[in-house]
Amino acid sequence: MAEVQMPELGENITEGTVTQWFKSVGEVTTAGEALFGVSTDKVDAEVPSPITGTITEIRAAVGESVSIGAVVALVEAQSAPTAPTRTPAPAAIPAPAPQPVPELAPTPVAAVATSVVETEVTPASATAPVIPLAPPSVPRVGNVSPVDPRLVTSPVVRKLINELGADAGLVTGTGPDGRITRKDAERVAYSEAHLVHRGRTSRVASASQSSPLVSVSTPPPAPEGADFVPFNKIRKITGERMVASKAISPHVMNVVEVDYERIESVRRKFQDRWKREEGFTLTYLPFIARALVQTLREFPHMNASVVEGGLVLHRHVDLNIAVDMNFEGLLAPVMRQVQDKRMPAIAREISDIASRVRAGKARAEDLANGTFTISNSGPFGSFMVAPVINQPQVAILSTDGVARKPVVVTDEDGNESIAIHSIGMLVLSWDHRAFDGAYAASFLRRLKDILEHHDWASEM
Repeated sequence: MAEVQMPELGENITEGTVTQWFKSVGEVTTAGEALFGVSTDKVDAEVPSPITGTITEIRAAVGESVSIGAVVALVEAQSAPTAPTRTPAPAAIPAPAPQPVPELAPTPVAAVATSVVETEVTPASATAPVIPLAPPSVPRVGNVSPVDPRLVTSPVVRKLINELGADAGLVTGTGPDGRITRKDAERVAYSEAHLVHRGRTSRVASASQSSPLVSVSTPPPAPEGADFVPFNKIRKITGERMVASKAISPHVMNVVEVDYERIESVRRKFQDRWKREEGFTLTYLPFIARALVQTLREFPHMNASVVEGGLVLHRHVDLNIAVDMNFEGLLAPVMRQVQDKRMPAIAREISDIASRVRAGKARAEDLANGTFTISNSGPFGSFMVAPVINQPQVAILSTDGVARKPVVVTDEDGNESIAIHSIGMLVLSWDHRAFDGAYAASFLRRLKDILEHHDWASEM
């Protein structure tokens, strides 16, 4: 008899909530086939069966939170019994074998007075259509509006919505395909309409009148004419980790101005064909990521993690890209072994992981064990952002907005003239325990040199 256990679901995650069983007791499951769904504060995932056999017992009910490593089911193997098997986390599809990637060598170019950049992961897409929560055809039990489970991915969210009672029908889904998120339910719980419906005449209700979603001892601290918005788990975790990072690492910031005109000329030349063939816009971000990989080869202490008493220097570049989830939070999925990828492959992978994160389809392994992070505010036109280090990494790069600006250009004969180029900032926050200012400044200078002088057309 094989034990199916709750798998590892990412860093600092100690439990997962079972959201669905794809098989019942007595049914046969195949190794690698989706066996059950699991939800955490960060991701929803499908866990594959570790073995082929017949399910003899399910120990974790839908909606139950289970500790990592706990047994959730028993499977009788079709062949000889095997030792207890730990269920692997959902595995990513292996990428094709990488081709050797040449190093990016600067090519001679007329000297240009430094100016700045922009990078982009396309901002959030349009919100999903509003879908009513409880259609009239669904029967009511008392004053509770039942929730159609097809519209909600998490039992926790279903419970919150049912607790709204008659006002459950006010909840509309803003998630992918109209799915209802926890914030959708909380928005109604703390709305004026719901408070009035519950018999309250003030935003600060008495304990006996509290909403089921509001702590009896601490009603929403919002005065008349204001709304209370509770922190969701992502907001709480983000705050805790950012505060911890600032306390752990002595943060220092370096800034460099980059002239992206050479990259911009390549984007103008290939943009129409690229969008027609790939289906998305070619932004500055994959160019920066490609140049960053080369720079990290030359400055290995940047591609490092802090451990007790020193640094771990990583041989591979596993690059985190911060992605905004439609203003609902921020996740930084990882692109694995980016050092083996050319710019077009990097662009495709950035587009893919950003789409999956925004659709709520990021997997646990997508978020763990990165070695360097890019924070991308460029699409919003930011001038300069000082990012907070993603622990235990030693540095994080902010890519800010690119704008057309006048710059001084010097030709081969030393003559100066004014030209209009695409200019933007790169900001590096780094851990002073890992290295000193000269190392960080040299790293940024080299990154700027590659961005401004490499033959980017050859990458296409």
